[in-house]
Amino acid sequence: MRLLFLGDIVGRPGRQMVRDHLPRLRRELHLDAVLANAENASGGLGLSAKSARELHRHGVDVLTSGNHIWKFPDIQDVLRSEPWLLRPANYPDPVPGTGFGIYAVEGHPPLVVINLQGRTFMSAVDCPFAVAERLMADVPAGAVVVVDMHAEATSEKRALAHMLRGRAGLVVGTHTHVQTNDACVLDGATGFITDLGMCGPMNSCLGMDNDIILNKFRSCRPQRFVVAGGECMLNGVLADVDEGRCRSITAWKYTAASERMDV
Repeated sequence: MRLLFLGDIVGRPGRQMVRDHLPRLRRELHLDAVLANAENASGGLGLSAKSARELHRHGVDVLTSGNHIWKFPDIQDVLRSEPWLLRPANYPDPVPGTGFGIYAVEGHPPLVVINLQGRTFMSAVDCPFAVAERLMADVPAGAVVVVDMHAEATSEKRALAHMLRGRAGLVVGTHTHVQTNDACVLDGATGFITDLGMCGPMNSCLGMDNDIILNKFRSCRPQRFVVAGGECMLNGVLADVDEGRCRSITAWKYTAASERMDV
């Protein structure tokens, strides 16, 4: 099974990159499934129902999320009704939606996607490690397991990957918007990268206008964030998973201006 997992999609520029390029990239890369973290896809913070459906319509099979998923109230109905949209599984009950999904992929075993949120430097939620162990017990035999660990701390992401090595085919980190240089296969079985990066404006501070973020740091006062403009990119990983084991994982970047894929 060949997977593309895209990092945090930021605002309209990120959504436009998906709309304009993903359908063709699915064909050119011979992708069996596409996943993406979409919690920042609406205005750079949060995910609206309209944006969620737009991304799914343009070729993202499964959308994961994180701590910003709750910003737009209308997303709650989508979480309740659409299995292709996940929220972190370790939010305390009761919250709408689920963080565990099983999906059919033509010609391949079932694809299981688990969405978790870290606790280090983030809001207190239930233990992601305990929840991951509980959810792994529900994975069908032979399924390909993919985990999005949405977290600040690199150590927390890597610790989860080591806990799941040999059991998950792919564990990826999201949230920090900067693609890391550590894509690897743990114990010859579990693909891992600390952070997928982001999909959106290249000349930006994590997708936002540089001057606004600079003013925030210099003034120590709140600023109204605005998504940056200019040339955009898609960041993520390409992974090949066979019989539940990751055979290869590659950090991946695509820029529209060059019309090429940079690895």
